[in-house]
Amino acid sequence: MERAGSWFLHSGIQEPSGGFARFYRSEIAKNLPVSTEISGYAAHALVFLYRTTNKAEYLDAANRTARFLTDQAWDETLQLFPYEHPSPSPQSAHLAYFFDSGIIIRALLALWHETHDDRLIEVATKAAHGMSAFWSGSDYHPILALPGKTPLPRTAQWSTTPGCYQAKSALAWWELAAINGDQKLRLDYLDLIDTGLRTCRSFLAGADERLKIMDRLHAYSYFLEALSPLLDRPDCVSTYSEVMNEASHYLRELAPQFCRSDVYAQLLRARVRASHVIPIDSLSAREEAAALAGFQVESADPRFNGGFVFGQRGGVLSPHVNPVSSTFAIQALEMWRAAQGGETQACLQSPI
Repeated sequence: MERAGSWFLHSGIQEPSGGFARFYRSEIAKNLPVSTEISGYAAHALVFLYRTTNKAEYLDAANRTARFLTDQAWDETLQLFPYEHPSPSPQSAHLAYFFDSGIIIRALLALWHETHDDRLIEVATKAAHGMSAFWSGSDYHPILALPGKTPLPRTAQWSTTPGCYQAKSALAWWELAAINGDQKLRLDYLDLIDTGLRTCRSFLAGADERLKIMDRLHAYSYFLEALSPLLDRPDCVSTYSEVMNEASHYLRELAPQFCRSDVYAQLLRARVRASHVIPIDSLSAREEAAALAGFQVESADPRFNGGFVFGQRGGVLSPHVNPVSSTFAIQALEMWRAAQGGETQACLQSPI
């Protein structure tokens, strides 16, 4: 965790603006453009690191990222966060994603719990209601073209379509409602959960190639995270167990050819989070923790050292040191440590 924390702080993945690049392209020694979603994940990771270590440098870095999100990335006129910053640009189309919005809101709320900065709640509330721009009445559009908020056509790619995974983003509504009492947001989250419970088991079948199931496992695991506040409901526990077992099966089947570090992290985190209602398969959890640790980079180059790479194909690690992979990995490994130590409350924390 110390090396991963140093990577977040000192690798250069956080730009001077406070925003975070999508990932570092080692083969060309260059960061990709700043992503608002990735900045949200990274800010949330920095809050997690601060809570775990009590080191103020993490909170300072999280505040810099939050100021970037609220003061630069946030579009007050559109009431949305564009996909990348600046937007539009020669490298980035002018888009907004339903999923990204929820990730950013959750990061602002996590930081608010530490600082009680009113600006964070103000923007989070506006953004939560701004997500209504994605709704069409009976359905919603995952991606909008800005500034007209025109829905993009859906394709076979999972991220361009609705699905159970989008409920992870709706966690933002649940968490904001717990702060401000907004019952409409709470009920909207529960509506997405109920839809996901009915449809989730068909999600993996949407892959048009066998190895693409691995990418869908990443999204499939988002639904586990979305269910995490509702594990007092028998229907949610039953589906959670089924999805977790299916993800575990496919991860092990596909891993020799292609695997993603974030899927290992998400599955391990899911086991620990539900351990109060679903006993942990300790053998599988140990395998996942060991595999996950193997994705952390050891290097004399600070742009790499401590970060986690995206994945591997045929046993060859990818060259991309990835903030999201690193975020999920450090929380998963810390939660697994807490589970082994019997630290119940640490096991029940909300997944980033």
